[in-house]
Amino acid sequence: MRNQQKNSKQDVSKIDYGIILAVMLLAIISIVTLYSTMYLMSSSPAIRPVIMQVAWYAVGTIVAIIMMNFDSEQLWKLAPVAYFAGVALLILVLIFYDREMAASQGAKSWFSFGPVTFQPSEVVKISLIMMLGRVITKHNMETEERTVKTDCFLLAKIAAWSLPLIVLVMVQNDLGTVLVYMAIIIGMTLMSGVSWKILLPVFLIIGGLGALLIFLVVYDRQLLIKLGFMDYQFARIDSWLDPFADSRGDAFQLAQSMKAIGSGKLFGKGIGVSEVYVPVRESDMIFATIGENFGFIGGCFVVLVYFLLIYQMVRICFDTQNEFYAYMTTGVIMMILFHVLENIGMTIGLLPLTGIPLPFISQGGSSLLGNMMGIGLVMSMRYHYKSYMFSDEAEHYGM
Repeated sequence: MRNQQKNSKQDVSKIDYGIILAVMLLAIISIVTLYSTMYLMSSSPAIRPVIMQVAWYAVGTIVAIIMMNFDSEQLWKLAPVAYFAGVALLILVLIFYDREMAASQGAKSWFSFGPVTFQPSEVVKISLIMMLGRVITKHNMETEERTVKTDCFLLAKIAAWSLPLIVLVMVQNDLGTVLVYMAIIIGMTLMSGVSWKILLPVFLIIGGLGALLIFLVVYDRQLLIKLGFMDYQFARIDSWLDPFADSRGDAFQLAQSMKAIGSGKLFGKGIGVSEVYVPVRESDMIFATIGENFGFIGGCFVVLVYFLLIYQMVRICFDTQNEFYAYMTTGVIMMILFHVLENIGMTIGLLPLTGIPLPFISQGGSSLLGNMMGIGLVMSMRYHYKSYMFSDEAEHYGM
């Protein structure tokens, strides 16, 4: 009986309550902000989206607990299964996608099950993170001496496992999710120890191509049109460069978002108070509600909670020093960090508009489920640390 109580106390002590606190705060912010947006501020009040968000949080919590109970050896074996299951989901959604949502959103990204929709590319992010973590760790285990040649071979492996997922999401016409995948890949590649002799030229080329792309958008679009770029993509760049040049047309959403956030001033107008209409305020533009209702102070508090969450994840990496987990945690951090920077950046006009939600806050079950899976993956690192440390197989996982 005493041994059972002792084991129970040890299990509780291995749970990272800093991460749980941050996620709970974000959940409260999400529910309050959605209630303000969808019920108090709406001309046609609806409580169902708020209830659905609570339900998705309940499902996500269960999934996170399940993920937390997998140890490193189990995750190592599960990574290829998760990867190929993700590939299968991305292929299936191209066949059985929701036609109505594709017509309205312009992307073939959702399954539809009655009133519930599901976007597989959100949860497949975790499959990519797990697989790349395994690929990088295995490569480092098998490499006796790091050279430019072995680093190039590692980059080839990363590209080989990443490209199928990127191509499948691109075919869905979901540029925002492709950018998230790229952020994950870049972050994990940087952590893998690849030489700067390789990375620096690659980043310079990417930066140069980005600058060239913006130059062509402004001065010569015909070449980009021939390459397959669409009018709505040009419109997003135009609205980013000058959001008030066409504030009643393509730049309407961004201009309204900036007005709403600015009108909140320091302390905001209070919950449920809205004087500026912002399209898609419950999802991609939810930070506009936070800015208008709770002002600069409220926006800073949200950023502070995200900082707390990411800090806790980084601290776990340093505490446990597990190579396989470290790569996966890096992927989760990059996923969440890119979402936060891009979403808040686009709502205040610093970055171009993309269909990227604010993690844990925006309405959307698929995104929330993917983020909660990532949280479970990171918490698994702390939860299994003691038993892992004394495992006979620890040396095979970077210890």
